[in-house]
Amino acid sequence: MGSSFIRFVVFAALIFGAIAGALRLTCLRWWQVPEDDPDLAASIAPTLRAGDWIILWRGTEPSFGDLVLCPDPEDAGEVVIARVAAEPGDELVISDDGSLRINGARIRPESACNTPRFTVEHPRSGDDVELRCDIEQLGGHYHQRALVPGKAPLKPLSGKRNVAMGTVFLISDNRYLPFDSRDFGPLPRASCQETVVFRLVSRLGFSDVANRVPWIQ
Repeated sequence: MGSSFIRFVVFAALIFGAIAGALRLTCLRWWQVPEDDPDLAASIAPTLRAGDWIILWRGTEPSFGDLVLCPDPEDAGEVVIARVAAEPGDELVISDDGSLRINGARIRPESACNTPRFTVEHPRSGDDVELRCDIEQLGGHYHQRALVPGKAPLKPLSGKRNVAMGTVFLISDNRYLPFDSRDFGPLPRASCQETVVFRLVSRLGFSDVANRVPWIQ
């Protein structure tokens, strides 16, 4: 191996490191979803799972439909990951089946997921709960949504919400086991500055090919 090639490799590594460092300081952050928060772990399924390493984008303000990370308003040091389902001035109606109606327009499922059934651990009992998965579209984001097979009451309760100025209303992708604004109310928009854009790897690492480097909508 020639010395010129070695110099090239070293130079390329330095350039890459400098770019990565600059992005880390300004726009990007990589972060692991905690494995010791059962409420968060259940609420983010099927889009994410506990232990996933994700890339967060903070170069632009999150908008309608984005999956965002925000501080938990009721527990300092903890976080919420949920989707911006309504912005200031919007009227949001959450139906008993977990579907949404925004400013009078119903958000309908687009299709079934590739894996239409999956299980998630219940945050209280620890039992496995089987849920069904379909694809919903919010603000151009085609994302997975979890609902319980058949009919079962949603918790927290469904109902109508009006979103005040300066706030956003968050909805979990898991509509059956959510942890979102139905629990803690709308959040100040300024507190939600990071958007989930990629999952680098799952907690199983790069050997888990199916969950390696997917774009998160």
